[in-house]
Amino acid sequence: QVQLVESGGGSVQAGGSLRLSCEASGYTYSTNYMGWFRQAPGKEREGVAAIWTGGGSTYYADSVKGRFTISQDNAKKKVYLQMNSLKPEDTAIYYCAAELQGNWYDWGSYKYWGQGTQITVSS
Repeated sequence: QVQLVESGGGSVQAGGSLRLSCEASGYTYSTNYMGWFRQAPGKEREGVAAIWTGGGSTYYADSVKGRFTISQDNAKKKVYLQMNSLKPEDTAIYYCAAELQGNWYDWGSYKYWGQGTQITVSS
């Protein structure tokens, strides 16, 4: 059974930093993409970043480029999202996703999802 468990959510003031973790189990970790998505109230789920776990190639949404960094620890089967210079508009539930079957930024392209973790950025 595949499980993705996110951690690291919380509240922070604008300009602050947070790091999210996603631990995968029951999944062939090293040969696919893993991604981070977010969903704010009343908005569609949007792709934030993705990483090819087999080689480390990374992808980012324009809105987070230069502020967010996706990385991985293959030995621990973990993917991280380091979020710096956070803005109030980054407030959302953040989800980890695995096993890409389409475009990295398309939430419908991933087979497995974590339960989500709330990020709140206050001004």
